[in-house]
Amino acid sequence: MGSFTTRQSLVRCAMLGLVMCGAGKVQAASSVLIWPIDPVLEADQQASALWLENRGNETANLQIRVFGWTQNGFEEQYRNQREVIGSPPVAKIEPGQKQLVRLTRTREVPPGQELAYRIIIDEIPSAQAPAAADGKTAAAIRFQMRYSVPLFAYGAGLWSKEDSTRQRDPKGVGLPQLSWRTVTVDGRPYVEVRNQGAVHARLTDVAIKQSGQDKPLAEGLLGYVLPGAVMRWPAPGPLAGQPALQGRINGAAQVQSIAPAR
Repeated sequence: MGSFTTRQSLVRCAMLGLVMCGAGKVQAASSVLIWPIDPVLEADQQASALWLENRGNETANLQIRVFGWTQNGFEEQYRNQREVIGSPPVAKIEPGQKQLVRLTRTREVPPGQELAYRIIIDEIPSAQAPAAADGKTAAAIRFQMRYSVPLFAYGAGLWSKEDSTRQRDPKGVGLPQLSWRTVTVDGRPYVEVRNQGAVHARLTDVAIKQSGQDKPLAEGLLGYVLPGAVMRWPAPGPLAGQPALQGRINGAAQVQSIAPAR
């Protein structure tokens, strides 16, 4: 099976809408509403649901694909896979209507493991040109929107997402185990974050605390670090002394400190 990086996928579309974090529901400029934004496949679930709603005034034609998701060389990588299938693979949603996408697993996840996927939803522009007020064909630019929704599947004995409606063994909760360091690449400072835990880490509101000041790496979502992966982001200026790294991990209410690498 082939693979591609997100950098390559950016070249293939005119606009990329990343739906990776936030609360409840997310709506992009094209008026397609997607929820939940953090679907999971628990060890005892054969399928999960993703809803698409057209809040716009035109028919939305969507293509739905599910890719395997890994991180290597500080980049996101997607691969073709048949472990999780999205159905239907294409959807035509009229204004004001909703479409259920069923995410079905075709094989079990190994016990105690988390596997990561990306649900890629491409909005296919209509080929029909709009009509001008005088009845003539009007020139217009149509952008293809792309949405990327994370999906995590779990093997027996492991879970991560809080859910008050499900009974779970507290011993099975998976937590990321993060450490960080600074590196210099081509004269530029970067922050590297390593995850040695059993489950992913979603990093938001991350900042470096140095000399009593907070220097944000990102306001809102910085990115994900999958189990066993290392990711790198540009640092907000030169770093000296003993700076500290803080942020919210997997939507935690409180800001947490990330331990420096040893």
